[in-house]
Amino acid sequence: MTRIVLDISRLISRVHHSRPSGVDRVEMAYARGLLDIYGANLDLAAVHPTGVYGRLSRAKAVAYLGYLDDLWANPLPADEKRSIPTVLRWMRRLLPLSAGIGSADVVVQVSPHHLNNIEKKRRILEREKARFVCMIHDLIPIEYPEYARPGGSKTHQLRMATVLELADAVIANSSATGASFVNWAKDRGWDVPPVNVALLGTQRLPEPTLLAPFEQEPYFVCLGTIEPRKNHLLLLNQWRHMTQSLKPDEVPRLKVIGRRGWENEQIVDMLERSTAIGPYVEEINNCSDNDLATILRGAKALLMPSFAEGYGMPIAEALASGTPVIASDIEAHREAGGDAPDFIHPLDGPRWQEVILDHAGDGPLRQNQLNRLKHWSAPQWSGHMNIAQRVIESVLD
Repeated sequence: MTRIVLDISRLISRVHHSRPSGVDRVEMAYARGLLDIYGANLDLAAVHPTGVYGRLSRAKAVAYLGYLDDLWANPLPADEKRSIPTVLRWMRRLLPLSAGIGSADVVVQVSPHHLNNIEKKRRILEREKARFVCMIHDLIPIEYPEYARPGGSKTHQLRMATVLELADAVIANSSATGASFVNWAKDRGWDVPPVNVALLGTQRLPEPTLLAPFEQEPYFVCLGTIEPRKNHLLLLNQWRHMTQSLKPDEVPRLKVIGRRGWENEQIVDMLERSTAIGPYVEEINNCSDNDLATILRGAKALLMPSFAEGYGMPIAEALASGTPVIASDIEAHREAGGDAPDFIHPLDGPRWQEVILDHAGDGPLRQNQLNRLKHWSAPQWSGHMNIAQRVIESVLD
């Protein structure tokens, strides 16, 4: 039986955080999925925050996964972090062990954690004497450096170079990501390992609780880190225009859900200082899965005006909840949503406002999308993991 090692360095590094990122959820899905597939033939490993690499105690690692599940379902307030004793307890329990290194056939990694250090990753693979399968989520910091943190483009190029040199096979979360990776590599004359596309599974949100009376008023949701790439400014400017052109009771509400990211001064200024949109726009930086399920299912639509994405996970989650989606017309969004959403150019503000107001008033565009939703099928993690298993075992042929 094939013996697999899954690197969960990303999840170990996130012990301070009570809200998961999209990459965190993917690494968790792989931990659960590969445990189901390979059982006792799966080992969990990590590069610990101390810098040490090794195997993790299965019992302690599985307990930690359960701890994260509970934490994500009931996050702390946005301005509060895990206590130092809690963090240190887990850091001690999750100290890697050298025993077992070298006994695996394939090392699997689905996060970019430590990939910018090619020599470190090379040493790990040499110690393991194993093949390497890696997932890539996007090349946005390379293709759109203006949307990345300072130095983000250089760091991501180092990660992709590590994947190109060391990976025996690559899993891409969308065809758009796979094509970007292949084109970037070929432009530099590098050989490209086999690239396999596997759309991410759709997270099942909990059943919602009852909405408060205020929430019966029409509202929309924008979900994602508050950063320029997500194009929040388009929505905020449209909301300001609506406050100037409509009666107060005709302006729908907007819930902006996500932590604050980087290079977002203009967005934050509008959220904090605009007296025009203040009564209609609510910023939610910390939202449990239960609260998100309630808010998303009660919304007229999810709004996703992003300029660039690797994959539109919130789109699939909204559609799976029966909530319509209005999204920017980019390839990754079309892969996630198929023909169901209403797609609009990310700079066409007047059209965004027109479609938003149609959905707010249960107009024909909303009714047409609800009809299309009846025929939409959510990508499932089971299908993704079937592809991942084929890719993992293909590198041993």
